[in-house]
Amino acid sequence: MFEGSQRALGRLISAVENGAPDAGAVLAAIEPHLGGALVIGITGAPGVGKSSLVSALVSECRRREWTVGVVAVDPSSPVSGGAILGDRLRMAAHISDTGVFVRSVSARGHLGGLSATTSDIVDLMDAAGHNIVIVETVGAGQSEVEIAELADCRIVVSAPGLGDHVQAIKAGILEIADVLVVNKADLPGADRTQDQLRAMLRLRTGSGATVKVMQTCATDGRGLSELANLLETLKTPARESVRTFAAQNRLRRVLARAVRDHAYQLALTAPQVATDALWHDVRAGRSSLEDAACRLLRELTNARITTRPDAEQEYDHETH
Repeated sequence: MFEGSQRALGRLISAVENGAPDAGAVLAAIEPHLGGALVIGITGAPGVGKSSLVSALVSECRRREWTVGVVAVDPSSPVSGGAILGDRLRMAAHISDTGVFVRSVSARGHLGGLSATTSDIVDLMDAAGHNIVIVETVGAGQSEVEIAELADCRIVVSAPGLGDHVQAIKAGILEIADVLVVNKADLPGADRTQDQLRAMLRLRTGSGATVKVMQTCATDGRGLSELANLLETLKTPARESVRTFAAQNRLRRVLARAVRDHAYQLALTAPQVATDALWHDVRAGRSSLEDAACRLLRELTNARITTRPDAEQEYDHETH
């Protein structure tokens, strides 16, 4: 779509990040070009080597002649608000490779391990023709599981020698994993950490039984081929129905977020007299907060539909 121009892709990403007036039109224009990329989410606590693992995985993907986009979400600078780490610091080995596009973005205070525009940036990289799009979250904890809504395959990274680290994540990001990776496998305790993760999976039901647990070492390449092989199974025609189902679920969640944002904007424009009346009903016990919210949304939505000048004409056209 972008004629292979990394510069053009970079400008479009900047426009979306900065909320340029034409950003919405750009995102609407790329919709017919979406769905070609396999989106891989890589998350885990700080210190497990996510960045090194991503860089090594990119190298393995390039050996297989896959084009790769990387969205690396960094903590925000307290001074500029931008990403603390830059593209070249993270992915220096891939800067000159035209088959790799890396973008570091600032979380800008957004919770969940991602930034507010991560999903849009993934879509732009998808439309640009990348076979794989890797999203690396900021150091994530128990509640930062937003990557589950975005990625087709979620990789949760752990590491040996971090004390209670595995226990700390088991009730949070461990629950979203499709693959559990024990990185830094050259360190003592890697086998023990892998055994702990497998023991936790046995306590889970349903999807837990299908989660793959493996070891990797970004510095010597251990386990990278096996991990890439696993990703390749997701790219084969035999798994097309699985990917289609994942893409449909992703679209459903994105649509739900869009509805939520639209509802929020509608609520902000509600006449004060309407919100005051609902608030009095809630305080008087005549209505629950949930019921009041539904009533307000219904009234605002109906008001917008009925006040459209062409609403009646459209109805007549469709029903007669």
